Amino acid sequence: MIDKYGDKIVPLERESSSQYVGLPLLAVTNLSLLSLSLYSGINDLPVSEIFVLSIFPGSMLSLWQLQILHDCLHGSFSSSDKKNISVNSRKQLQDNVLFWGSMPSIFGYYLYLRYGHLTHHTNVGDPDKASLAKLFDSDKSNFEDGDVLFVSHRMKLKGEIGPTFQLPFFEGTPLPNKITMSISKSGFSQWKTLTAAQPGNLPWNVVMFASSFLFERFMLLLNDFVVAIVGRNFFFPNKPDSFHEECTEYARAASLLRGTLLLIGGWKSLLFLFLSETLWSIPPHPSSAMFVSNHPSSIEEGTGDCIPSMSTYAGRWYSLFTLGTNFHCEHHDFPTIPFNKLHELRQIAPEFYRSGSDDDIIEVMKKSFTDPDFYACMDVHKNA
Repeated sequence: MIDKYGDKIVPLERESSSQYVGLPLLAVTNLSLLSLSLYSGINDLPVSEIFVLSIFPGSMLSLWQLQILHDCLHGSFSSSDKKNISVNSRKQLQDNVLFWGSMPSIFGYYLYLRYGHLTHHTNVGDPDKASLAKLFDSDKSNFEDGDVLFVSHRMKLKGEIGPTFQLPFFEGTPLPNKITMSISKSGFSQWKTLTAAQPGNLPWNVVMFASSFLFERFMLLLNDFVVAIVGRNFFFPNKPDSFHEECTEYARAASLLRGTLLLIGGWKSLLFLFLSETLWSIPPHPSSAMFVSNHPSSIEEGTGDCIPSMSTYAGRWYSLFTLGTNFHCEHHDFPTIPFNKLHELRQIAPEFYRSGSDDDIIEVMKKSFTDPDFYACMDVHKNA
């Protein structure tokens, strides 16, 4: 693609920046989330109204927060041709935006972005690295593939599960001195998927996914309070002290803000944030379509090759609602192109991407929840 269209694509990578779009939009997004959170709590809104408010605009704002922070992580806030900006200044800006820009939130996107997303681009679908056991047992600061934390709720994975917790008080007894568990895999194992004997049970699978996903996210909220108090994240026992120190710093700042919201607005202020951060991932929310289908094991008809990334093309309003998150294949092809420029790739190199903008998002969700794939061609890699 670069050989053919490099004169148009390279400037998008090196000279484009989303800073003057992303930073103001992030400020507006986070201020809106904060205001709506307080509004929900102070006015003691009924749960039904909070639910509706969380679907729109709450879920959209939370997704925007993720996408803008994600752009910052990839360095898209500063174009590479700006020589007057030092590397240290860029790194400091990036760190500050990722840390403070991920608030307000309930479990937030900071940990995933800081330690799990860039390695996701390197190891996506690698069966030797992208497993729950390797992610939780690793002694490296970065996760081997942070997306495994999400896809384990709804896709097939190779490798062992995790995390494993040591139980030293059972040493020397007939009882096991360690336990391995996975909320996500426990939920996914209950799915009734498509087989030769039965069709996939869409409603049941969505309920199982929503149950495990929401429960795990609630446990992450509680875990942040534990980390803030004890100064260690017990889900990752082998990671270096620097990892735990940064986790603790963030958990304390985020917990302080959540505690303040709880004090001012009560539990309903936190409920709004919780629903805003989770509902966009769960069917029948429209954004769920691009989230649950972004790393399939699709087979290209012409070549028979397995394609590990997929975009969802459902029109301009859909792209605006997701802030370009739906251009996932384009993003993996060129990770440093800003979110507000990704759509141009289909115009520049149309033969490399699917045409049209009429994807049926209901059908996309139906396929993902009745006949789930292996994550990102993971089952193909084993034979490579």
